[in-house]
Amino acid sequence: MSRKYRQRGYRDDESGAAARREPGRPRERREGPRGRGLGSPGATVFRCGQCGRRQELAAVAPDAACAGCGADLHACRQCAHFDPGSPLECRQPIPRRIASKTKRNDCELYEVKRTQEFAAETASPSDAKAAFDDLFDF
Repeated sequence: MSRKYRQRGYRDDESGAAARREPGRPRERREGPRGRGLGSPGATVFRCGQCGRRQELAAVAPDAACAGCGADLHACRQCAHFDPGSPLECRQPIPRRIASKTKRNDCELYEVKRTQEFAAETASPSDAKAAFDDLFDF
């Protein structure tokens, strides 16, 4: 008895060994990174957690503030070890919890939060009409 649509699964053993096919050769494995953005040139940057402005990657002084919004840079929110899900909200062993995560503190374990930036910054046109004209090459 033949089935109309030949779906696999239910009552497969009735068709016998004639319907079985040989397995194909194994997939070829490519070496190297795969995925979006991997392997492309990128820069390691430090950005303000409040406004997103790029900051100097050098060591941050305890009294440093963002030039864009004035937020304290030597604060828990700007630290690489900050994790709201961890005990005391820090991945490092600290003696006491720091109450305000956005205020300046004197933690010795502070480390700048570095992020990898894959997209290059594009220069925004200063004139909207010039940008529109550039689209159509008038």
